[in-house]
Amino acid sequence: MVSLGRREKLVSARKAAGLTQEKLAEAMRVDRSTVIRWEAGDFAPLPYQWPKLARVLGRSTDELRELIDMRAALSVSTLGSELEPAFGWLDRHACWAPGTTRARVEARAPGDRRVGQPAGRSRLVEALVCYYGDPAPGYSMYQGRCGQVEVTTSILTRPEWTELACLLTPQTDRIVLQADVRPPRQVVDGGAAVQRLADAAAHDVRIADVPLYRLFEVEAGLDAIVGKVGLVPFVEYALSVDLLERELSRSLATGQPVGMPLRDKYLPDLAAVLDLPGRLCAGGVLALTAIARPGDPLRGEADYLLLVQERSGHVVNAARRLAVIPKSFHGPLADQRADARIGATLRRELEKELFGRADVDRTTGVQRAADPMHPSRLSAPMRWLTERPGRLRLECTGFGFNLVSGNYEFAGLVVIEDEEFWPRFGGHVEANWEAAGLRLYSTLDEDLIMELVGDETWSNEGLFAFLQGLRRLVEVGGDRVRIPAIKLGR
Repeated sequence: MVSLGRREKLVSARKAAGLTQEKLAEAMRVDRSTVIRWEAGDFAPLPYQWPKLARVLGRSTDELRELIDMRAALSVSTLGSELEPAFGWLDRHACWAPGTTRARVEARAPGDRRVGQPAGRSRLVEALVCYYGDPAPGYSMYQGRCGQVEVTTSILTRPEWTELACLLTPQTDRIVLQADVRPPRQVVDGGAAVQRLADAAAHDVRIADVPLYRLFEVEAGLDAIVGKVGLVPFVEYALSVDLLERELSRSLATGQPVGMPLRDKYLPDLAAVLDLPGRLCAGGVLALTAIARPGDPLRGEADYLLLVQERSGHVVNAARRLAVIPKSFHGPLADQRADARIGATLRRELEKELFGRADVDRTTGVQRAADPMHPSRLSAPMRWLTERPGRLRLECTGFGFNLVSGNYEFAGLVVIEDEEFWPRFGGHVEANWEAAGLRLYSTLDEDLIMELVGDETWSNEGLFAFLQGLRRLVEVGGDRVRIPAIKLGR
């Protein structure tokens, strides 16, 4: 690793602001060891952290530039540390000499960000329906209607997968890890992978060296979610099938018919999509979060607060799109076997994405605690929720395959039933770096909810989980919910 040299000015600025390393780490929601590395010159704060660091230190952006060499930070920290595992992986799998990927990334200009602007969600669906044609018998593209608003998504599903209301308990959440299960080796497109890494370096997209669960068997029903998973490096996913989303968006952005050679290679037809043992099928767990609120003289009657996130540009997929929160890739945090349950990912992501637990962020690639989700380490909101049965309910509401990149999607619903939570902990709810912002909706506001359903900036998996969560809330929410019943199909 190349050192940037000890940053004495950064140390002085921290002390002048009256902050210890621990206090600065707390304000920035990072581990103290991260601050130590910043000050030692071994690593630099990532670009998305610069505005907040300037505010915490009481400095302007120009003054921060004096504290940290921004150009050196990008060239050494971003290319040297954040993406080094990806460089090594691509060198090996493309059969290139060590260092080839780094050299090609440094020589490659990032793509035009205007081309990368999200196409409307419906256009993505139309393009995929045109590419794949009619689904196999028993399958369909997920369609829903909320009032007068009708939508079709890119989620390939089955009727039994959309009628789930499976409470996530150890008895019903039965996704298990099977050792030594490996997908066929991916055919690597070196040029597309290098461009992906060049764009990631330029725009601070995190590609972490962590494992994901790849799915190769699943059975989703009312009584249980049963399945088998193996492990695959995140880098392998990011530099292979994840490229399909970018290829599709850029094809649509040209405004004229363009071939999709990567899709032809990885997911040429629906038979390939459904061939789980024969392909790399990574994916995620995402859930609509609904928080019971008491009646209020200013706001009105008791309701559920719904949380929707606007995804940041730093995430690997669904960047700059709407999604439910939490939303995460399904992968282990510390215990590879126990964390295979989808409820484990939901609990972890509540801590990370809503309650500020930076130490459970897998994208850092650093894991020091033996049990990061031990009760003694939980945030105050999560500890309160788990102290008494009935305060927090986790359900799986749907399952399907997202044709955008072939990912599996477990849709869920997180319900905080105790209305004491919001007055006590509402101020603790704050999205992390993965979200550019949070939107709040009331289940009493029918017009705004229907307008939201028709928003073209949704990610397809986000809209799938949102509608499935709403269906369930309409069933169980009583007078707190005044939303039209969600109808499936046309």
